[in-house]
Amino acid sequence: MHSQFDQRINRMGTYCTQWDYIKDRFGVNDLLPFSISDMDFQSPPEILKALKERTDHGVFGYTRWNHTDYKSSITYWYETRFSSKIEMDWIVYSPSVIYSIARLIEILTSESDHIVMQTPAYDAFFPLVSEMKRKLVTNPLLYKDGRYEIDFSDLEQKLSNPKAKVLLLCNPHNPTGRLWTKQELKRIVDLCNQYGVKVISDDIHMDITYNNRTYIPLTSVTDDVQNIFICSSASKTFNTPGLGGSYSIIPNEEIRERFLQLLKYRDGLSSANIFGEIAVMEAYRHAGYWVDELCSYLYNNMKIIKEYIDQELPTLHFTIPESTYLAWIDCTGLLKTQKELQQALVNIGKVGIMPGDVYGEDRGVFLRMNIGCPQSKLLEGLDRLKRSILSLSNS
Repeated sequence: MHSQFDQRINRMGTYCTQWDYIKDRFGVNDLLPFSISDMDFQSPPEILKALKERTDHGVFGYTRWNHTDYKSSITYWYETRFSSKIEMDWIVYSPSVIYSIARLIEILTSESDHIVMQTPAYDAFFPLVSEMKRKLVTNPLLYKDGRYEIDFSDLEQKLSNPKAKVLLLCNPHNPTGRLWTKQELKRIVDLCNQYGVKVISDDIHMDITYNNRTYIPLTSVTDDVQNIFICSSASKTFNTPGLGGSYSIIPNEEIRERFLQLLKYRDGLSSANIFGEIAVMEAYRHAGYWVDELCSYLYNNMKIIKEYIDQELPTLHFTIPESTYLAWIDCTGLLKTQKELQQALVNIGKVGIMPGDVYGEDRGVFLRMNIGCPQSKLLEGLDRLKRSILSLSNS
């Protein structure tokens, strides 16, 4: 059966990071990319229609985000998708998730304070913490039989240090695709409360989940939400990162006011992009069905990778993740270095797949492959991966 997601759309020449600027990441241009996490799919028709109507209007003046239409679309999404009650007052606009995390770290901590974080981790977290002159303290995830778990005894040890002020969580987890359970989240919150540590949670991958599993926001596992800060966006889900805009959920009124002060008065960033704003409202109000179809298409892509690797590349190990459109592939069995593997991918297979050490995973050789693409592109990428791997075993 033909799916809307099967359509291959040429993204070259659109100034897009993944296709037009491959050289930045891999040193050469002529690769088939599976790198930065946006998708090769068109956004839902509801978004395209609303943006076209707005474009036809032709006046693009200054825009407000602080109104019921915008904020209630977000509370509606949390209630209908995750059975989670978010107060409208808690919601603040932000230009990006990384901006929100940076400002919250600035507000909640001082220089040389400890920021605790599970690794491997989203690569942008490392320079962020370092630029802010905070000390990054890693809580490496336990890796066993292709699955990652939180090392809670190590986590408690790191949180109990008086200098630990923030746990920077990723829920669901990028790059491993773990979707933290209610028990795990509750344990995290209990430990943080015990040691007076605040939790900043990057939940941008929250909508892409598989096998009837559902993302749980941290605010749903505790009654005391004053030390919880959720940073998220509709951009990952609906493929609209180029439209700008994200939001944070900040139940603590004092911190929320401080955040808005920095956003508006110091950084001059409180005026929203009208297209980003419209995209959120349309998507969250009317495109839930599209996300369901997307998740089933992406899950099928994951199954294709699993079968391909098991049959064609048995030295590699791949477990289908619980969430995200990122395939985290264990290539340790090749007995090659990350560098050797990358050289083969770039020079032999002509394929751009992110190396695992970028995400701070140094206990083996891994690849992070973005599978948010039509099946035909994925199959082509897997064949290129195979060509690269075969060249290594013959060398």
